[in-house]
Amino acid sequence: MVLCGAICGAESWRDYVLFGKEKLDFLREHFPFVNGIPSKNTFARVFGTLNPESFKACFINWVKSLQTILNDVIAIDGKTLRGSFDTASSSTATHMVSAFATEARLVLAQQKVDDKSNEITAIPKLLDLLNLEGQIVMIDAMGCQTAIAEKIIDQGGDYVLALKGNQGTLSQDVELFLNAEAAKKKRQRQLKIGVNTLTAAMLVLKHVNALLAAR
Repeated sequence: MVLCGAICGAESWRDYVLFGKEKLDFLREHFPFVNGIPSKNTFARVFGTLNPESFKACFINWVKSLQTILNDVIAIDGKTLRGSFDTASSSTATHMVSAFATEARLVLAQQKVDDKSNEITAIPKLLDLLNLEGQIVMIDAMGCQTAIAEKIIDQGGDYVLALKGNQGTLSQDVELFLNAEAAKKKRQRQLKIGVNTLTAAMLVLKHVNALLAAR
């Protein structure tokens, strides 16, 4: 019920109770709810007793099972949570890296970026939470790292990594390679056109010679 409520936009225990009462007939198709929908305090007590890491592991395993059905492009990006900075304790804002199924519009997994660290160290941990077999993973320039690319390949996925000028000479090397390949293909097309033109000219000349010989 909580999962369905969250998908429909519920953000508080009171929201879940309202959702449950509105959709009670639907929910009873899957669970009897003999005593009706629990109160908001019951929701709070139940979820307060859950072990966060165990709940996270179960949720991630469930999401992994969905990935084989979705067969979606996975976009990985980091965002700072709004309002997470604590002025009283001077704690830094919470920065999370998320894996997002682009077509299904579903967050598959999240990983908190450790303090005094960055997304480069958090992305490999996030990848460990995902089933990448046959999946395409897209990451911005922050994730354009050899170790990250190798990890995606090792887990059976493919990658599309953004590249900017802050990667040393890598951006220039890729640009030179692509320009060289483009020039090579252009030259091949020109040679093919030249060969086709020569072949056509030879056929015309052969036809002309045949006409002259027939006179």
